[in-house]
Amino acid sequence: MDDYYKCHTNLSMEERAALNYDHPKAFDWKLMREQVKALKNGQAIDKPIYDFVTHDRLPETERVEPSKVIVLEGIMALVDAEIREMGDIKIFINASPERRFLRRLLRDSNERGRSFESIVNQYFATVAPMYGEIVEPSKQYADIIVNNDGVENHAVDVLASLFLQQIDLFDMRTEKIVLEKEVFNEDALASAFTKKE
Repeated sequence: MDDYYKCHTNLSMEERAALNYDHPKAFDWKLMREQVKALKNGQAIDKPIYDFVTHDRLPETERVEPSKVIVLEGIMALVDAEIREMGDIKIFINASPERRFLRRLLRDSNERGRSFESIVNQYFATVAPMYGEIVEPSKQYADIIVNNDGVENHAVDVLASLFLQQIDLFDMRTEKIVLEKEVFNEDALASAFTKKE
């Protein structure tokens, strides 16, 4: 979901860095909805690419082809009602505050080149408060809640099994549509009711 942060090219670097990226208003929900819907309808999309160093979208996009399984991953994935409705399986990954902080600290320092001070300041200014106010309450919409505190469990096996089941259902639906089109094709109907000579 991070690639769907709004474009802020019109703002200075200091202004972009000061924005609250942990609030739903930070996302381009309209574009996200359109593109998820397109993927579900079998259409390719040009997904935006977000740059965490500049806090802005890059001018180029990434071509994403539709597939049997579409995973929309992000802490806000269950916040928007329209996005939720498009999901076949809604999963909430639960972790302790300590684990969430440690993961963010490692990710932001290693992958995004941020300083320890900026990570800590952002965590306590926006990340933790928005998690409590917006993200955690969204777990009520989840079909499955997975505890992921670094302790080995069978959650990954269960999720993999569910994804495989969804792929099988997709294949069965696709076969049914193809069969229905073949059976109800006008030419097929015409030849079925025409006497052979």
